[in-house]
Amino acid sequence: MRTPLPTVLRRLLNFNFAAILALLGLLSLAQAQSGKLSADKTARIESAVAKAMNGGAPGVAIAVVEDGEYEWSKGFGMADLENQVPVTPQMLFRLASVSKPITATAAMELWERGRLDLEAPIQKYCPAFPQKSSPITTRELLGHRGGIRHYRSDNDDEINNTRHFDDPIAGGLQFFANDPLVADPGTKFHYSTQGFTLVGCAIQGASGEKYVDFVTANVFQPAGMTNTRWDDRFAIIPHRTSFYSKSPTGTIQNAEFLDSSYKIPGGGWLSSAEDLARFEIAILNDRLLKKSTTAAMWTPQKPPADENARRSDYALGWGVGDVEGAKDVGHGGGQQGTSTFIMMVPDQRKGVVVLMNMNGADASSLATAIMTILLSK
Repeated sequence: MRTPLPTVLRRLLNFNFAAILALLGLLSLAQAQSGKLSADKTARIESAVAKAMNGGAPGVAIAVVEDGEYEWSKGFGMADLENQVPVTPQMLFRLASVSKPITATAAMELWERGRLDLEAPIQKYCPAFPQKSSPITTRELLGHRGGIRHYRSDNDDEINNTRHFDDPIAGGLQFFANDPLVADPGTKFHYSTQGFTLVGCAIQGASGEKYVDFVTANVFQPAGMTNTRWDDRFAIIPHRTSFYSKSPTGTIQNAEFLDSSYKIPGGGWLSSAEDLARFEIAILNDRLLKKSTTAAMWTPQKPPADENARRSDYALGWGVGDVEGAKDVGHGGGQQGTSTFIMMVPDQRKGVVVLMNMNGADASSLATAIMTILLSK
């Protein structure tokens, strides 16, 4: 029996704002997948994906944004080789370091609201982190200039962590909080996933909420990212891909085991091509941040006089570059069983998402190739 229309309307009126946005996002995606992207561009993108997959990742998910709207998405290859499950744009891939722009966006929301001072010592919001030789600020951490080390190359247990933490911030701090700084804060660019655990701690302290809860409520829900969640190895997560790598002889094998619960802010989220396209759309349409805040987030941090100028291409949780003469912003990621890249050309309101379920694959080059196609006449 069909539900009478008045009842449906009453139920819709009871939805909160975030749920309505999510519903609208689903409707727009349903329309977008009918294919507003031109046949010529679609064919060229599919050709670029086929070339990238030749001898590469078992599965790839692609999404495309044009004019600030969702244009097209498609899955290629296999999400699970053992069970012959094909990739769809709804499949959840490990984001790896594409988690960093998400965390940066959450931090900038708090800054915009006057709740997070980017220039204050990190202990103002994260008292669990011990004092160091010099103060470290959230701005420096977002720009990888806080002096926090990355993974320890002499500690394989850290890179291939098997421990599970119900509290990802407290658990993550255990890995590096007592280590010395690798450089004085503000003096050198030193890429650090661990540093983003500190940003997550600052988000908790400034918001009064758990990091995961704040990001879910203030980034994912307003953007309509209904399927994005942290990579909990104990949870039953529908549509999560399997994770692959290449053996020394070049054959595809299951990736090394990883429990990423210790580094969610810098590398522990799961998402789909569709959801990341929603993230791009929300940013391009100023639904998460004011335009002025986004501009601040995408402003490269000025390197010190003695630093290689090429490191001026990193802003606050986002890389900044140039594609076909147009400014692009984005981020890549790679860890056990995944290679990822998101890219936007804000002035032309275009976006690309590339997710691959194998580490070591070149998601960056494929994303750039697809963006080049989008920018072509």
